[in-house]
Amino acid sequence: MVFKRMLRAFGVGGPSVDTVLTNPNVRPGELLTGEVRIAGGDHPADIDEVKLALVTRVEVESGDNEHNRNVEFARAVVARNVQVGPGQRLALPFQFPVPLETPLTVVHGTPLHGMTMGLRTELEVRGAVDPGDLDPVAVHPIRSQEHVLNAFGALGFRFTRADSEQGRIHGVPQQLPFYQEIEFLPPQQFLGKISQIELTFVADPHHLYVVLEADRRGGLFRQGGDTFGHFAMSHDEVIRTDWAGVLHQWMDKVSGRRSSHGHGL
Repeated sequence: MVFKRMLRAFGVGGPSVDTVLTNPNVRPGELLTGEVRIAGGDHPADIDEVKLALVTRVEVESGDNEHNRNVEFARAVVARNVQVGPGQRLALPFQFPVPLETPLTVVHGTPLHGMTMGLRTELEVRGAVDPGDLDPVAVHPIRSQEHVLNAFGALGFRFTRADSEQGRIHGVPQQLPFYQEIEFLPPQQFLGKISQIELTFVADPHHLYVVLEADRRGGLFRQGGDTFGHFAMSHDEVIRTDWAGVLHQWMDKVSGRRSSHGHGL
């Protein structure tokens, strides 16, 4: 993916910039690699810093209102004190670490409706930051996350949408100031009692935290509301676990037979 633009800070005849990703597909914990390519204009130019930022859209609550805004959640400096001569071409290679908590945007080749993710190039000139366009990035699940998602598919859950919400989840060692919710309609046998299931992953180098939220339908003899399940396991343990069985058992409990708070947290 490439974006090319003239640096506004230098005016007409200034340098132009291309950001080229080696591969826009990545998994949390991996590196995005590529080059920031700068082509000199009609006159010399001094760039204080060349920076990259990973950006996603986050839902923010303010009083009774909700709105979406783009949030930078990971940054890296590619180069400092870059001098570009007239007509000169520079290629600045980079390796950008993608945080383990980065929201997913693609599962099994299918984009998750509601998610956006991009890498933005920023150039600082004389203290002013010149932000660039977003270079799209596709974030795929790591193996342990994929194992859980496969169980949702095997049980007949239907994906509806995903978003990222500002805030923190109680009892989870979350690092980012927001978390992703992946929303599903439950299998047919639970539709009368549960209207929606939301799945959140929080990963660190050693563990995967799986948070489930069930929106229970109210009825004549039962109370509606949200019920949560928390599961904490090592990545290897997640892969060895029968998640279809875990999910089915949890859904049975949540649907009214008895309450569940999961295990591990």
